Amino acid sequence: MEKFTLLSIVGIIGGYISSFFAGVNTMVLTLIIFMIIDYITGVICAVFNKSEKTENGGLDSKVGWRGICKKVITILLVLVANRLDVVIGTDYIMDCVIFGFMANEIISIIENSGIMGVPIPEIIRKAIAILNSKGEKIDE
Repeated sequence: MEKFTLLSIVGIIGGYISSFFAGVNTMVLTLIIFMIIDYITGVICAVFNKSEKTENGGLDSKVGWRGICKKVITILLVLVANRLDVVIGTDYIMDCVIFGFMANEIISIIENSGIMGVPIPEIIRKAIAILNSKGEKIDE
């Protein structure tokens, strides 16, 4: 019964938060997926390779916690951008913010992959360039 209660509370909180985003759209979901992949690749990097983020080069709960906090702040900034769109009556501020954060997450994933020796496909490099250019065009 405790598991059901916990899942219900998480579901209610998640539903309430997603209502602020006018529902979780594809871009928000994609950003969250990129964040999860970045976190996982960062942990794998710390376990199997020397990490530059810790003194001993391995896993460190403080560094992991800091990374999670940064990702929570990122989602809050996306929420702020969404609310600005609502107040101002536009539909591009949140998109611009998400493009910027998605590009940042992809770059981090590629850095982690490079540390592990994984070759990066050219199509991913091109996709990053497109994300960056879309973010710059929206800023102008």
